[in-house]
Amino acid sequence: MEFALDEYKQRTDRLRIDDLDFDTFRDVPLDADTLRCLRYMHDVEFHTVCYLRDLLLTPAHHDPEITTFLTFWNFEEYWHGEALGKVLEAHDEPAGAVRVARVRERLGWRDRIRPSLTTLSSALVGRAYIAVHMTWGVINEWSTQAGYARLSAQAKHPLLTELLTRIMKQEGRHIDFYGSEAEKRLSDSTKAQRITRFALKHFWAPVGTGVMPPTECRFLINHLFNGPDGQTVAERIDRRVDRLPGLADLHLATTARTKYAAA
Repeated sequence: MEFALDEYKQRTDRLRIDDLDFDTFRDVPLDADTLRCLRYMHDVEFHTVCYLRDLLLTPAHHDPEITTFLTFWNFEEYWHGEALGKVLEAHDEPAGAVRVARVRERLGWRDRIRPSLTTLSSALVGRAYIAVHMTWGVINEWSTQAGYARLSAQAKHPLLTELLTRIMKQEGRHIDFYGSEAEKRLSDSTKAQRITRFALKHFWAPVGTGVMPPTECRFLINHLFNGPDGQTVAERIDRRVDRLPGLADLHLATTARTKYAAA
């Protein structure tokens, strides 16, 4: 289904949280495991601008619809990070610029060479690279939304549930865009299918890997996707990937779940 970009532009807004009383967390604090997951999510949401930096070095920057969407997508993701930061601050933990600076400093040379690697690989592949990024994007958004839903279900904290529900609603619109673009571009090109399948099979990893320390990636995946319910969620993501042209039977989510559980 075609994504209604003009409608999305009119609906884009910072995440509205003015009516939420974050001091509630001081009276009814979150458990340590939930806070650890929120730190991860906070840092990854704020890293979105760095993903955008890399994406604009590819042929995607020639497409005005994609760049329009990415402008508003990055804006909304920023406010997701701000909202999660308020939860951390209510637990007397550092958030926002303080944490973001630490993350970027920790990445060091890896973050400095990433733009060059992206430019080189996209130049070799050409416009088919857009299909890779759009597909990668929708899988990451599916995973992110699933992670928020699992955290909400496990924490069972009414205020956190309300906050994450609002974030997930905006993430749903991001899914709609990435999904429609991935479907369209994969349908139009068998080359795009081959390249995207290869990239996902050999390089895809759960959201935040490469940004967050491996110990934190393992913890988050084991905590949120453990047990039968976690398996069900992973299988659901894989079924969605299966429905994209040329991408059946990759089993990305279930394979990642098994890998990190065994790590």
